[in-house]
Amino acid sequence: MYKKFFGLKQEPFSIAPDPHYLFMSERHREALAHLLYGVRGGGGFVLLTGEIGAGKTTVCRCFLEQVPRRTNLAYIFNPRQTAEELLESICEEFRIPREASPERPLTARDHVAALNEFLLRTHGVGQNNVLIIDEAQNLSAEVLEQLRLLTNLETNERKLLQIILIGQPELRDLLARPELEQLAQRIIARYHLGALTPRETAQYIQHRMTVSGLNGALPFEADAVQRIHAMTRGVPRRINLLCDRALLGAYASGKPLVTTAIVDKAAAEVKGEMPSRAVRASGRKGRLRIAWALLLGMVAGAALLGGALWVLQGLPGQTPTETGAPRPSGS
Repeated sequence: MYKKFFGLKQEPFSIAPDPHYLFMSERHREALAHLLYGVRGGGGFVLLTGEIGAGKTTVCRCFLEQVPRRTNLAYIFNPRQTAEELLESICEEFRIPREASPERPLTARDHVAALNEFLLRTHGVGQNNVLIIDEAQNLSAEVLEQLRLLTNLETNERKLLQIILIGQPELRDLLARPELEQLAQRIIARYHLGALTPRETAQYIQHRMTVSGLNGALPFEADAVQRIHAMTRGVPRRINLLCDRALLGAYASGKPLVTTAIVDKAAAEVKGEMPSRAVRASGRKGRLRIAWALLLGMVAGAALLGGALWVLQGLPGQTPTETGAPRPSGS
């Protein structure tokens, strides 16, 4: 919607993991280098972790474009599977043929045998095999142990299957369990992808705008960029969401620059919250409504009490004393 207004050819802050938009900060370069090293490292496990939205999947997509030739890839996006289901998914990703019949369905042993035969055959013709598992923090200990067993197949020079585990920080805690020590010892490279610094955040915004076709100056005030970093804590996906909404807000206001005020409003919209000033005003109105309700309640209560006393005065058998009236003298 705002592309033409800012002279862009594409939307710069899509949250899709497009490798063309990958901003190669020092951290992202190191993460990519670890993945490439792992492929050439002779098998075993490579571990890449990072916060939600830190850019792990985007780095992996960039890695996929740079894998060495004669490499077979299997990419598992949904690891919430049993050990047998995961084995079946791996075979399907590697396009390994298997024969099943209604009388005898395939078992985990059949999948492992077919996979082992495939690894030996492809190694014999000089091919490498890489298995990538995204969102690996969702793997169970049982499935991780099955993956470790898959790396047992090896020659005198190297293991025949390279496994890359990509996940959130909880994956590191999972692999630190005592029962998974054997797997942890087979991790040949590991890297944790951190958030961007304030300077890198500014470079990140400039990079994505330039890739999208920006020719002129960056349509963000310097203070607005600092505010974006503070609100997103340097996490790329959060930066994308906030910058996209801020550009939309500037376009709707007809302003060529994104200001801190526009960023604040955009942040409130992204979070689904009211701006702080509106929240305070709403709170004051709420307190006034409560005060008025209490006052009206007190008035209504006094009126009811007065009415009850008036009724009691007119009832037969009631003495003036019982109604609170003064006793006549001489009685």
